[in-house]
Amino acid sequence: MNIDLYKFTGEPGAFEAPGADKIKALYLPLCNEHLMSSITPDLHGDIKSGQDSFLLTPVSRQDLIDSRSSRNFWIYIDKNKAWSATGVSKNLKQIKSDKFKLEAGLLWQRITRQNQSIGLRAEVLSFVPATGEPVEIMQVTIANISPRKITFIPAAAIPIYARGAGNLRDHRHVTSLLQRIVPHKFGTVVKPTLSFDEAGHKPNKKFYFVLGCDEKFSAPQYIYSTQEMFCGEAGDLEAPESVLNNTLPKTGNIQGKEPFGGLRFKKITLSPAKTHTYIIVLGISGNPQEIKNIIHKFNTPAKVRVSLEKNKKYWQRISCPVQSGDSDFDNWLRWVSIQPALRKIFGCSFLPDFDYGKGGRGWRDLWQDCLGLILNEPAQVRKMLINNFSGVRIDGSNATLIGKNPGEFISDRNNISRVWMDHGIWPLLTLDLYLNETGDYGILFEEAEYFRDHQLCRAQGRDAGWNPLQGSQLKTKSGKIYQGTIFEHLLVQSLVQFFNVGPHNHIRLEGADWNDGLDMAKEYGESVAFSAMYAHNLELLAGLLSKAAKQKIEVAEELKILLRKVNYGSIAAKQKLLREYLKKTAKRLSGRQAQIGSSALAEDLKGKSVWMMRHIRGKEWLKEGFFNGYYDNNKKRVEGLNGNIMKMALASQVFPIMSGVAADRQIEAILKSAKKYLLDKKLKGLHLNTDYKEEQYTMGRAFSFIYGDKENGAFFNHMSVMLAYALYKRGFAEEGWQVLSSIYRMACAPQAKIYPCLPEYFNSQGRGMYSYLTGSASWFMLTLLTEVFGIKGRAGDLVIEPKLSAEQFKYSASLSVERPFTGRLLRVVFSNPGKLSYGRYRITGAWLNGFKLETAGSASLVLRRSTILRLPRNKLNFIKIELG
Repeated sequence: MNIDLYKFTGEPGAFEAPGADKIKALYLPLCNEHLMSSITPDLHGDIKSGQDSFLLTPVSRQDLIDSRSSRNFWIYIDKNKAWSATGVSKNLKQIKSDKFKLEAGLLWQRITRQNQSIGLRAEVLSFVPATGEPVEIMQVTIANISPRKITFIPAAAIPIYARGAGNLRDHRHVTSLLQRIVPHKFGTVVKPTLSFDEAGHKPNKKFYFVLGCDEKFSAPQYIYSTQEMFCGEAGDLEAPESVLNNTLPKTGNIQGKEPFGGLRFKKITLSPAKTHTYIIVLGISGNPQEIKNIIHKFNTPAKVRVSLEKNKKYWQRISCPVQSGDSDFDNWLRWVSIQPALRKIFGCSFLPDFDYGKGGRGWRDLWQDCLGLILNEPAQVRKMLINNFSGVRIDGSNATLIGKNPGEFISDRNNISRVWMDHGIWPLLTLDLYLNETGDYGILFEEAEYFRDHQLCRAQGRDAGWNPLQGSQLKTKSGKIYQGTIFEHLLVQSLVQFFNVGPHNHIRLEGADWNDGLDMAKEYGESVAFSAMYAHNLELLAGLLSKAAKQKIEVAEELKILLRKVNYGSIAAKQKLLREYLKKTAKRLSGRQAQIGSSALAEDLKGKSVWMMRHIRGKEWLKEGFFNGYYDNNKKRVEGLNGNIMKMALASQVFPIMSGVAADRQIEAILKSAKKYLLDKKLKGLHLNTDYKEEQYTMGRAFSFIYGDKENGAFFNHMSVMLAYALYKRGFAEEGWQVLSSIYRMACAPQAKIYPCLPEYFNSQGRGMYSYLTGSASWFMLTLLTEVFGIKGRAGDLVIEPKLSAEQFKYSASLSVERPFTGRLLRVVFSNPGKLSYGRYRITGAWLNGFKLETAGSASLVLRRSTILRLPRNKLNFIKIELG
């Protein structure tokens, strides 16, 4: 792979990027469970623990380009020589003469700048300890690269924001008046008096700090605790007066001002080839004792080195090792495989590309991120899954946002009453993976609460009498919190939507589906694409009933309304039945439960599924050779040939394929149409949709974006990966690999201009956008592990059913991958001496830790769960598969 921006080095996932300083929008994530950072090659970016607690000023992608309020470290030699070790200075001539190098890995960054005329080299190491301390470590090592002694004064310069993101524009000055600087020997500690919010101010309990010492644990000689003190009246962070004029901090009032971590160390003389190191810790904590412990824990280079090694080992351990013969792909995949963990920490909106709101994860994100977590540690995910179902409403909708604490759900941060029609799809898909990985069908009958707030009847009504003090749990008429089984929650989500149909008897689009940009067809819009997935889920639920081996199922008495026999072809009958159910359950339940026979319920669910699939096949397959996926708010079909404009959307094809609605011959036609209408001939990726050429005010905001960007025709990786997954599930392995490999090639192409990762999408120029925090990473790993390599669970047993293409054996006749299964770490090696393609080989031999297993030339190998449980826990177990 020809990668211009960076080159992978020997350590897993590590790379060098000598030209990274030329691309200002580049950033890396640094994090642990308590602190989240973004950092650029010039040390720009922010640090926060949540939406209301930013240590450094919140930044967007554009801020990285426009603003220069970076972490900085200054070297003062004389009045003509003041050098920024991070390259952030008004002295552009000096900066241009710097020789720059960036090294980075999982999750750390080291930049090196050296300047021959200055005679110094600066190495700045940055990481957030994996051991959980709420700090970012910034270790600066200054080396004398000249033949003479050099005397200089070093100073760290960190602008401190110390408040919530909302105060960046609103009340910026007012909130500075809340700042209280706490004297500290090693730097600046700030404890604002209030967390400022006009909706309700709260006493602030957080300390924000920038502390430092040198390699001998010597404290700074002088501390500039306000920005005014460090920069002077000019306020210029790129030309601070205290550095350029070599002035000492003035005494006086320091409270109620913009705080600053200006740490000036004593003058030092370095002999040729000698170095001196400074350690800066930047963090947020609610515990003063923790701050004291932190400065002692990281007060020497040796301690920092130990912490860095622990950090590297942690992220390497949770990344996925693959040996594909293509080392670039193997290293790139290390980054993709940690992205689900990054999403768990950052949510969707705590990196500079934060267009998805104000922190936290949405409902859809929650469930799709769990896919990656289940593949690693399903036992630990069980409690999380049960808790997540508490966000489901009795009307089949759900809370929009998920808080950090168990059971913490938020209706919608923007206080808009709305629902997304696809939200009922994801919990069952995620739970099905868990069931197959574990065989734990008992989870279906664990109980969970239902979410309750002001929103009623799928956002059609509002309960003016409800307030948060009443609690966010659905109650019975007697006031008791109602609990139902997980299976009941799944039934509610699927059955409500079966009856929630629009003018063409497909499920209503409501606020939007997977594509949030389809948000202007609330009244009459319909999503055929996700109707196909609800049909799939109804069939899946019917299958789970037989696997669960229960004679009868207990459900809320009101749910029996949705099991009445009606004419499924009658839109009016379905809508009437749904209205009755929503009215009956609007504010509370009776608390009575009914028992329903499992076989009768399975038959009902299967019947609904079959009807939906036939309806879609009969009404929405177009003569152009693909499915129509949507109806707009004028009740008009969206896709197909409209005048001389061909309208086709990728999502409209993916979900009929994944759900089983599309027959094999239709899949072949869809692929042909996608190649004709959606494939970009230059970049070789699939556009999310064709160019509809005009605004779609009866469909959604997406079509007002420039074509080729975001949800209007970009190369949207989430949908592309799900296409690959769907193709593999249906046996189109070669075609699936073409999609996956095209994503990899685009991610590593020069025009992507990103570090190794799977971004949310590529724009029309092929540039990677919204790095790291995308659910497509979970789907990519799910597809690669369970479909491409075919290592997956089936009712708790291990199944190995490879769908490897001949192209994947291009560089080597042997491929391997590691993944945990039931608490055992497995390395599965696939040998294909003939380099045969999928469909032409069978498993001709198999060995487990050297012992030969019985094979009968089949396409798959099954290892019982009991066999896997007998394997040792604390060592790597080897499975060798021979293909021929």
